[in-house]
Amino acid sequence: VIFGIGMTYGSGCGNKTLVRVGGGNLKSILVFAVIAVVAYFMLNPFPGTDKTLYSELFYGWTSKTSISLSTPQDLGSLLAAATGMPVATLRGILGLLLALALLAYIFRSADFRRSFDNILGGLTVGLTVLAAWYITGALAAISADGEVLDWTEYASAESWDMLEDDPDARPKDVGVQSFTFINPMGQTLRLALQGFDHAYVTFGVMAVLGVIAGSFLWALLSRSFRIEWFVDWRDFLNHFIGGVLMGIGGVLGMGCTIGQGITGISTLAAGSFLAFAGIVFGSAMTMKIQYYKLVYEDEASFVKALLSSLVDMKLLPARLRKLDAV
Repeated sequence: VIFGIGMTYGSGCGNKTLVRVGGGNLKSILVFAVIAVVAYFMLNPFPGTDKTLYSELFYGWTSKTSISLSTPQDLGSLLAAATGMPVATLRGILGLLLALALLAYIFRSADFRRSFDNILGGLTVGLTVLAAWYITGALAAISADGEVLDWTEYASAESWDMLEDDPDARPKDVGVQSFTFINPMGQTLRLALQGFDHAYVTFGVMAVLGVIAGSFLWALLSRSFRIEWFVDWRDFLNHFIGGVLMGIGGVLGMGCTIGQGITGISTLAAGSFLAFAGIVFGSAMTMKIQYYKLVYEDEASFVKALLSSLVDMKLLPARLRKLDAV
């Protein structure tokens, strides 16, 4: 929810921020910087201390609401635990059913069917996420001392200590992974703070830089590169707040619209469905509140706009409406 609110104030999610940076949007550079700082200190201690933003502001109460599952959190594992059916079979069935349901839904739209850009874009994003899973999980291999190790095994503390001499050179944040952008923005800041030490170059950092580079190249080819600055101080404040909320929400929710909405859901993780629903809710609610305040101006206090928005979303009874629907 926090991330959804932030992406609305910040004119787009983490990925959209990077795309806009490549297109010349200076506002998005600020959002990128704020997200990077907040995400970094959510997970890394402040200088001279062992305290992080997460430990100081969130751990005390979020730890009390966390739950531990006896199985992995993907829907196949949860259903297998309840039914006794094979996990692999259920994962395949559920994945196929979800894919067919989504395809049936989107291709009902004539506008979507006529849009080559939508179809190509969807295929490209999906295949890119799939390729990242494959590359980080199966393709990369290292030959060391007569053994062939996958990248994760090679970069583990145990293997690295046996095979290499310099412990500080061990690559950071290595694992089977795909695209997400909030924590990697913090990793990009960490890379800069570490003097661009190659040990801190991660998959996420390269994804961040790759999106910016790709967007910049497309902006040049399409002649759409355009410098854009803040309209006024309120515009600046909105984007700053959006960056803070995205940095916090993206770390707490362990992903963004890409990281949870596409990468996470591709694993059928229950937490990803929950996080994505929260992002959509937070963004939709914020846009409704902004619209009410735009239409009604001074008459629309935050509370009135919030209550009316929740009524519109069928989350409160109609008698609590404070403003006529718009």
